[in-house]
Amino acid sequence: MATLGLGAYGYGIRYEFGIFNQKIVDGWQVEEADDWLRYGNPWEKARPEYMLPVHFYGRVEHTPDGVKWVDTQAGGAHLEKQALVQTKLFFFFERVVVLAMPYDTPVPGYKNNTVNTMRLWSAKAPNDFNLEEFNVGDYIQAVLDRNLAENISRVLYPNDNFFEGKELRLKQEYFVVAATLQDIIRRFKSSKFGCRDPVRTCFETFPDKVAIQLNDTHPALAIPELMRILVDVEKMDWDKAWEITKRTCAYTNHTVLPEALERWPVSMFEKLLPRHLEIIFEINQKHLDHVAALFPGDIDRLRRMSVVEEGDCKRINMAHLCVIGSHAINGVARIHSEIVKNSVFKDFYELEPEKFQNKTNGITPRRWLLLCNPGLSDVIVERIGEDFITDLSQLKKLLDFVNDEAFIRDVAKVKQENKLKFSAYLEEQYKVKINPSSLFDVHVKRIHEYKRQLLNCLHIITLYNRIRKDPKKSYVPRTVMIGGKAAPGYHMAKMIIKLITSIGDVINNDPYIGDRLKVIFLENYRVSLAEKVIPAADLSEQISTAGTEASGTGNMKFMLNGALTIGTMDGANVEMAEEAGEKNLFIFGMRVEDVEAMDKKGYSAKEYYDRIPELRQVIDQISSGFFSPNDPGCFRDVVNMLMYHD
Repeated sequence: MATLGLGAYGYGIRYEFGIFNQKIVDGWQVEEADDWLRYGNPWEKARPEYMLPVHFYGRVEHTPDGVKWVDTQAGGAHLEKQALVQTKLFFFFERVVVLAMPYDTPVPGYKNNTVNTMRLWSAKAPNDFNLEEFNVGDYIQAVLDRNLAENISRVLYPNDNFFEGKELRLKQEYFVVAATLQDIIRRFKSSKFGCRDPVRTCFETFPDKVAIQLNDTHPALAIPELMRILVDVEKMDWDKAWEITKRTCAYTNHTVLPEALERWPVSMFEKLLPRHLEIIFEINQKHLDHVAALFPGDIDRLRRMSVVEEGDCKRINMAHLCVIGSHAINGVARIHSEIVKNSVFKDFYELEPEKFQNKTNGITPRRWLLLCNPGLSDVIVERIGEDFITDLSQLKKLLDFVNDEAFIRDVAKVKQENKLKFSAYLEEQYKVKINPSSLFDVHVKRIHEYKRQLLNCLHIITLYNRIRKDPKKSYVPRTVMIGGKAAPGYHMAKMIIKLITSIGDVINNDPYIGDRLKVIFLENYRVSLAEKVIPAADLSEQISTAGTEASGTGNMKFMLNGALTIGTMDGANVEMAEEAGEKNLFIFGMRVEDVEAMDKKGYSAKEYYDRIPELRQVIDQISSGFFSPNDPGCFRDVVNMLMYHD
């Protein structure tokens, strides 16, 4: 946005600990805390002058002058204070204040004198934290308890495409939203925008001046929080506030996997954010009244479209809240945006089709070409100049050089240099010798069943068996590199890492194979490692089951760096195939329609196992302990999943 000259602020949390560092020990993933601030961060500037309070817990009072979200001990009543202190529960029921301290990082555009700001919030306890008059006796404990408040910005939840309903996570979500909205409104009120008031009180023009883009459902609380500010604090009537809120907010959906959707227990909401729960109930009631008027008697539709999910544990469906409270909703690749309309939010699309759009994801060519691959950048600049750096469509000019021997030679030479450089890095880091003239087959992304690193494993073992069976035959030497982190609590993903490392142990030490096939697990995959491996890749693996990967962006990074793609018709692979011509990608596997048809018909892995001898051999090897001789039953969960629960 900075490079396009668009004014924007990126808001988030300044986590003390980011995504864990991954160590591989005996072939297993082990997590290590990433204390990234240990040596200081020269790019950030603390802005204590903009520090803001954020409230939690408390209770709601309905008074003649409107609704108030207040302390549980109203009017300084101290009757139950002694009891609460003794049970050590008072922290959880009093309305607690946490301070949000902003840290600003400049985000410069590319050579255009534009700098936007990323503002990240850090949690601070107020100086009087837990030092109320009844608690003075335990000054030391009160100071130590400041950590309770400051834990809010301590650590990033490392789950990918999985919702885990933890209270600390809900606190983080409200923390970033409450601080950000106060900041936005402060800035709106102090900017004149042609307004005559010394302090702006009229919110009429708010949606014309402010756009809030909800990046997934994690900041969904912005919708009830903005309503709370407009109705309770600014004393606006509900319908006007709702119109302003809807015109201000827009929502980007990032996943269709049901296990990833945020569904918070009402009981947790009620304790932590009682006023927001009331507002959500009110939003939902008005929404359901509207639906009922359009579809009289369709009770099932009301159930499907409600923000509140009834059942053993009542839950708040944050995606439904986002759809109702936004004027625009988008998916992140064409196929994903279609699935959003036809399946995930089908009922909502029927209600308001004009809200739904597509915005296919993109990547920045500054980092993912210029910075990480200067060799290739120079070759391109030599032919078509520098304008493509801020307008990637200009790469089309390279079509004039498809048959230019010198250009083809230069591109191939750069790729070979990148492979030599990465080979040296691997040798230094992991003490593995690899053949730099082998095909670099690269599969790097978070470890997840839907991303199908297991499918890659089955292919690797098949290649291995073919070489063993006919070692005299000529094979293109291949180095398969797989990398990515597994969520710490995701058992199957961790088993998949162990399987990859175990396959590598067997294949890499088999003298029959030599350097015709090598398997490397790239430890601690992260942006800085991506910047090294992507320019060296020959083959990019983008093999998710069709209809599961919303977009993917690694696919684009590899293509921009001259790798060929093997992949399914999923996510942005679809548009990439359209741009490059399907004949220039290795597209395989079922399409979304085929997957849906198979879901209806039923899937039997055993059928394939019985029919395909090469596949049966692979499954039997994994199952029998061929790759885990010291623990033959090691991969029984993996085989059981593949055969009976896939």
